[in-house]
Amino acid sequence: MNEKIYESMKSVETEDWLDLHVIRPLCYYCAKGFNVFDIHPNTVTILSMIIGAGSCVLFAHGSHYYEGAAGLVLNLLAILLLMVADILDCTDGQLARMTGKKSKVGRILDGMAGFVWFTPIYMGMVWRFYQHHSLEFGWLGISDTPQNVYIATAIVFVLALMSGFAGIAAQQRLADYYIQVHLFFLKGEKGSELDNSARQQEIYDKMDSTTPRYERIFQKSYIDYTKKQEKSTPQFQRLMKKIKDKFGSADQLPQDVREDIHRESLAIMPWNGLLTFNFRSFWLFLFVLIDLPAEFFLWEIIGMGLLTEYVRRRHEGFCRRIADKL
Repeated sequence: MNEKIYESMKSVETEDWLDLHVIRPLCYYCAKGFNVFDIHPNTVTILSMIIGAGSCVLFAHGSHYYEGAAGLVLNLLAILLLMVADILDCTDGQLARMTGKKSKVGRILDGMAGFVWFTPIYMGMVWRFYQHHSLEFGWLGISDTPQNVYIATAIVFVLALMSGFAGIAAQQRLADYYIQVHLFFLKGEKGSELDNSARQQEIYDKMDSTTPRYERIFQKSYIDYTKKQEKSTPQFQRLMKKIKDKFGSADQLPQDVREDIHRESLAIMPWNGLLTFNFRSFWLFLFVLIDLPAEFFLWEIIGMGLLTEYVRRRHEGFCRRIADKL
């Protein structure tokens, strides 16, 4: 791989095979193209949000079973649009690293992109179930009456909310945090974007009436984002406090401790990668194409939820062990 492509990435260790060998090289050349026209990374992020969210109209259509070949084509186009949105979402970070155009707003926007995509997509899939549900009704022996359709759709709507807020939002928030933790101990504070809520609160408190309103809104949301990350990782927070109390900063860690943390974190990265877009979207695309969108919500709540808990417990476990030794 081109050395410049490596330089535009956060780290080889935090990428899965598809990202490393396909997505990231493609995004690098996309970033070079945007740079020729002096397009800001935040503009690319916003474009990603528009395209990803816009795909909801196509995801709302039934696939081949319900709408025939036309429905299948519309679903395939929806998948293509979401893949383009993901490529742009990866491109913005590589463009920012290539050009040095990094900003706090950009970091927050990048974290919001997935949520902006999936909120309308999930609502479109609920509408899709309202329109097309004969498969599930047939399996469960439910009469296709207006009352039953309303009740079933309401249940699917609740599943979509759980899948969105307790599922994708919480799961990807934790996955992003563990990537930044890994980079923090691999590259140091300057090589990662590991933030804490106390520091973000200080930044917010220093904002005044001259600070644009959108920056204050973004910063407030980012404080909440980091607080949720910290609440989910008490043993890691304990480890960081011990490191600060004993060594002053992570940069002063003894080499053997640093290597221990790196080895344990590296072993988790492949599992952590399953919580991000590629693996998650594979299941979304599968359930959409076989005309079972409601079942995707169940998979995301149960299957992805169990995977998230496994990753969290492994990470918290080694943090506890290392903190106990310090």
